Amino acid sequence: MSLSRSQSLRTAAVVEDCSLQLDMLGHSLHVKASRPRGTLAAQERRRLTVLRRECQRMSELMSEMHLELQEKQTFSCLQPVVEEEEQKKKEEEMKRELEDELGRRGQALKRQKDELQHMCEELRERTSLCSHLKSELMRQKSKLDGKKTAEQSSTEQKVQQTQRETCQAETLLRDELKRLETQLKEEMRSHEFVMKFLQEEQQELQQKKQQLQRRSEQMLQEKKKQLEDVCRKRTSNLDRLTEMRTKFQEMEQVVLEDREEQEKERLLQAEARAATKLQAWWRGCTVRRGLGSFKEAHGHKKRQKAAKKKKK
Repeated sequence: MSLSRSQSLRTAAVVEDCSLQLDMLGHSLHVKASRPRGTLAAQERRRLTVLRRECQRMSELMSEMHLELQEKQTFSCLQPVVEEEEQKKKEEEMKRELEDELGRRGQALKRQKDELQHMCEELRERTSLCSHLKSELMRQKSKLDGKKTAEQSSTEQKVQQTQRETCQAETLLRDELKRLETQLKEEMRSHEFVMKFLQEEQQELQQKKQQLQRRSEQMLQEKKKQLEDVCRKRTSNLDRLTEMRTKFQEMEQVVLEDREEQEKERLLQAEARAATKLQAWWRGCTVRRGLGSFKEAHGHKKRQKAAKKKKK
């Protein structure tokens, strides 16, 4: 949008003042950042350097805007900067949303991983229990064999009973071992299924991210087109407004001129009426007092009146 010469000069003065203040602020930040290492922390130093760079960038932008205002009476160089800042804000918002989503997914995966680790630990405990029971069984067998060798004189009923007990214990332990092995296989299959499901979820998230990026680009293009349409409409409205203002000024000038003419005509009429009254008054005075051309007629009338009085 183009400005008038006075507006561009005032704006250029304000922009130049802002640029000088930003230069002074950047210089003061540079002085603070260049102090000895013991006085400032590393984080504070980094913050000061970032602020100084921002001040330098804003000062360069203000100088470019100052030159453009002086040469072209416009400030179109701000539009790409504003669009870039809006794009950065949108990207940061999308990045924060994706990071939050990934964080929630990561927490869910971590919980599932902890559950799987807990189940694996339970399986390890059960396998260790099975091994302990096997060792206990072997120890019992060795004891029984020792007892058999030491107590060969004992009755056959006790031997058969112990054998039956050991057989039952062996069958129970074998069944328990088989059950634990099948449970371990099922857990491994569920673990593989969960890993596959998580990989598919990650791929879907990547696809959603790409779709969101494409959608944001399309929306940005549409908003740019809408902004261009609004700018065109605004310029056309400004042109119409200037035309209407010129027409209004012309009409106002015509009305003022008409009023002045009417006032002049009224004054002339008033002067003419006053002159007519003044002439009538003067003629009346000259007639009554016999001044000027009416002097002889007035003397003749006086003589006639005097003659009539004498006759009487």
